[in-house]
Amino acid sequence: MGQEHEDAVIAAIAADPRYEALVRERGRLGWILSALIFFSFVGYLAVIAFDKAALAQPIGDGVTSVGIPVGLGLIVLTIAVTALYVRRANGSYDTRLAEILKDHQA
Repeated sequence: MGQEHEDAVIAAIAADPRYEALVRERGRLGWILSALIFFSFVGYLAVIAFDKAALAQPIGDGVTSVGIPVGLGLIVLTIAVTALYVRRANGSYDTRLAEILKDHQA
């Protein structure tokens, strides 16, 4: 396969409306999930900065404060968001991309 043929296949795939929709959908999901994580962490930091007492309150009679489970919740949220993206990428996105590549014999 020559370079000109490869360039033509790449151009055909890039112009395919299914590929354009896939890229748009994948990008939108990526930005939404990134914003979710960003604002979750910024919110946590804002509470630390402006209302330390809220996170410093002990849970029950123990020494663990509210901030510990909230922080762990952020970690779990990050893992869950990553798992959601990977599942979508490995499932829907990869399947649709494989169909597009097959149709263009790439």
